[in-house]
Amino acid sequence: MPVSILRLVLREVATVLFVGVAAGLCLALAAVRVLESLLFGMSTRDSVTLVAATLLLAVAALAAGYLPARRAMRIDPMDALRYE
Repeated sequence: MPVSILRLVLREVATVLFVGVAAGLCLALAAVRVLESLLFGMSTRDSVTLVAATLLLAVAALAAGYLPARRAMRIDPMDALRYE
């Protein structure tokens, strides 16, 4: 039962993360043309930085979902319902 709570929370976090990453990457790639005119002497097509930033944000989002889910796994569902 506690594993199902963890799986439920992390599945929702992963869904929101996937949508956010997809939207962010599309917007970042679309903004390259604007940034090319503003940055002199720098490459706007730096894929290593883009991948590193995406992975860092994904790890932070998964940690932000995992920590509350781990706390929720410790609570007995009946105690939570009685508290409400």
